[in-house]
Amino acid sequence: MTSYVRRVSAVAAGALALTLGLSLPALAHVTVNPGTAEQGGWTKIAFRVPNERDDAATTKVEVAFPTDHPLPFVSVRPVSGWKVEVTQGKLPQPVVSDDGDKITESVLKITWTGGKIESGQFQEFEASVGPLPKNVDALSFPTEQTYSNGEVVKWADPPKADGSEAEHPAPTLKLVAPKAEDGGDEAAASPTAAAVAPSVAAAEDDDDEGGSGTAALVLGGLGLVAGLVGAGAGITALRRSRV
Repeated sequence: MTSYVRRVSAVAAGALALTLGLSLPALAHVTVNPGTAEQGGWTKIAFRVPNERDDAATTKVEVAFPTDHPLPFVSVRPVSGWKVEVTQGKLPQPVVSDDGDKITESVLKITWTGGKIESGQFQEFEASVGPLPKNVDALSFPTEQTYSNGEVVKWADPPKADGSEAEHPAPTLKLVAPKAEDGGDEAAASPTAAAVAPSVAAAEDDDDEGGSGTAALVLGGLGLVAGLVGAGAGITALRRSRV
């Protein structure tokens, strides 16, 4: 029995290590959250910055904004303990917006300083941006992460041609086509009827079927009791095997 318990513990530990090993690389990257937004719309994004070092804290985060597809309006949400600076300036070359306007200046970067992201921690820096371009699939936000020991990590690598992930990928916001609105403007403006109708129908069905919701609860309770009985039987068998 002792050898069996050891084998089970070893398998569980291996599975946990594998799970953590697969999840750590993704957590270590600087990312944009959520990762997608609708073309032509507005969105709130958060730059999620984890600390990768055991012997240093992150003390500065600088995010560069796209200049080939500039975002006309950018506002930031205050982060406790951090000072934020929004740098606006002239674009390398004028850009014509989706509405035909000529854009010569835009937000070039946002810099957060003064705070600390300690080892094993992460911080999110939020910004509201828009309107997003209508004919672009993605926006890249190259980011520089500065540590208290002077090290600077540049998250600016473009995607690889073979589809694999770069060593230091630039945080990227994918843009998707807006969702189609069924029923025209009137349906879009008054979604409550469509949203409420299924709930009402479900309630009526429950009544017509003589309280099927109650029956489901009873069956669920019986299943729980059966599970507890099974667990007790397993524990009893384990004790007997030890004897």
